[in-house]
Amino acid sequence: GEYDLAGFAVGMADRSRLIDSSSVKPGDILIGLPSSGIHSNGFSLVRKILNVENRSLSQYIEELSGTLGEALLTPTRIYVKPILALLSQIEVKSLCHITGGGFYENIPRALPEGCSAKIPMKTLTVPPIFNLLKREGQIPEREMYNVFNMGTGMCLVVKEEDAGKALGILNKVLSGPHFNSVADPGSYKAAVIGEIVPGEKEVILC
Repeated sequence: GEYDLAGFAVGMADRSRLIDSSSVKPGDILIGLPSSGIHSNGFSLVRKILNVENRSLSQYIEELSGTLGEALLTPTRIYVKPILALLSQIEVKSLCHITGGGFYENIPRALPEGCSAKIPMKTLTVPPIFNLLKREGQIPEREMYNVFNMGTGMCLVVKEEDAGKALGILNKVLSGPHFNSVADPGSYKAAVIGEIVPGEKEVILC
C-alpha cells in the first residue's frame, strides 16, 4: 500500500557555454542564495536526531514558528529562474549547489587548483531548523556544515566589481511570488558570503 516516486532531469549545453570555474581567481566574490530549509539532504541524520517515527510532527514549535512537520517538509527551493536571469547579464565564473556533503564537499568542486573559499560565519543566515538539529543531536558545528546546506542552497562566484549588480539581479527574482509564497513565507535575499583566496581547494569557515 505504499509507493516511492522519483524523478530526474537531463540537460544538454554547448561546450562553449559551460561554466567550468577555470577563470576563478583570488579576489573574486562568493555569493550565497538562501535555501528554504533542509531541502532533500541529510534526512537519515534528521530522522535519527528527532526520532520522527515516535514524535508528533504536528507539534507546534515556537522556535520554528510552525510545526515540526512543516519545517521538515518545506519544499526544496529551485534556483533556475534567478540563475538564468543572472547568466543573461553577468559573467558567472562558477556555480555549486549545496546538497549532500554541505559546504565542505560541494564548494571545493567549484574551485580551480590554487583557490579556496573564505567564508566568515557572520555572513551566513542559518534557519532555526538547523539550530534545533544541532542542539538536540549534539552535532559538532563542522559536521553540520558537512551534512546540511545550513541556509545556503547555492553559491556562485563573480568578479568583485560585478557583485553589487549580481545581488540586484538575483534579489529582484528572489523577491517575486515564486520564492515568497504562502507555503514559503519570508524575505529571502542573496548575499555576499565570502571571497576567493589562495589555497588548496578548501572551505575556510572563520
